[in-house]
Amino acid sequence: MSTTVPPCGRDTTAWRTDPYAEALRSGRGPLFLRRSDGWLLPLDIERWCAAADAADMSALRRCEGAVLDIGCGPGRLVAALTERGHRALGIDINQAAVERTLRLSGTALLRSVFEPLPGEGRWETALLVDGNIGIGGDPRALLRRAAELLRPGGLLLAETAPVDVDERVRVRVDDGRGGADGNSADADFPWARLGSAALLRYAGALGWLPVDQWSADGRAFVALRRSRSSSTVSQTAETANSPAVISSQRGRNTSAGSPVYGV
Repeated sequence: MSTTVPPCGRDTTAWRTDPYAEALRSGRGPLFLRRSDGWLLPLDIERWCAAADAADMSALRRCEGAVLDIGCGPGRLVAALTERGHRALGIDINQAAVERTLRLSGTALLRSVFEPLPGEGRWETALLVDGNIGIGGDPRALLRRAAELLRPGGLLLAETAPVDVDERVRVRVDDGRGGADGNSADADFPWARLGSAALLRYAGALGWLPVDQWSADGRAFVALRRSRSSSTVSQTAETANSPAVISSQRGRNTSAGSPVYGV
C-alpha cells in the first residue's frame, strides 16, 4: 500500500502530516492503519522505501506503454518503470512521498486520483499496488475512476489482500504510540480491504475484463482490462457528483495541467 488516500479533503490530513510523512522521510516504521476497535494493519514502510522487489517486478513486467502509479508512495515503482523504459507518472497526496519519488529521478505530482489528472483517458496502464485498491473505502468508485483514466482496452494492475476479504472500515495512521493524530476523530478516514475474488466481482459488474491473477512472495495481484465499450465509464456522472469527489475538488484547487509525455 502506498499513500494516496480517500477523496475527502478532511480525511487526507493524517497522510500529509506526521507520522506517515516522518516514516517516509526516515524510511523506517513501525506504522499501522488502526481500526476503531484497536485492530492494526501493518504498513510495510521499509519495503516501500527500498528498491522494487521480485513481487513488484511480477506486476511491472506486465505493464504496457505509459503507466500511472496511483498512490506512488516513495516512488520505487515509478523509478523501476522508468529504468525499464516506460513513461511513468506517480501521483500522491503526501508531499514527502512526491519529494522522495523525485529524488529517485521519477516523475510525480501532488494530486489525488479523484482530482483532474494529466492524460485522462489515455493512460495505457494504471497501478493500484500495496493495498491502494482500498483508497476512499469505495472500490466501485475507484474502479470507475480508473476506467476514466485509462484508454479503451487499457490495463489495470491491482494488488489485493492475500485472503478472501471484502470489508469497509474507518482507520487512522498510527505509529504504535498513538501518532501525531492518534487522538483526533478527524484523523479517521474510510478504507477498504479486498481479496481477489471480491475485486473480480466488483470489476465484472462494471464491465472490466479479467486478464490474469497471480501470487508472488505471499502477495496477490489481479490484472484487469478496461472494456473497449463505454460500459465501464457509464456511471461517470454519478461518480463526479458524489460527495467524496466534490470534497476533494474543494479541498485543493489543483488544475489538471498539461498531458504528461503526450499520453
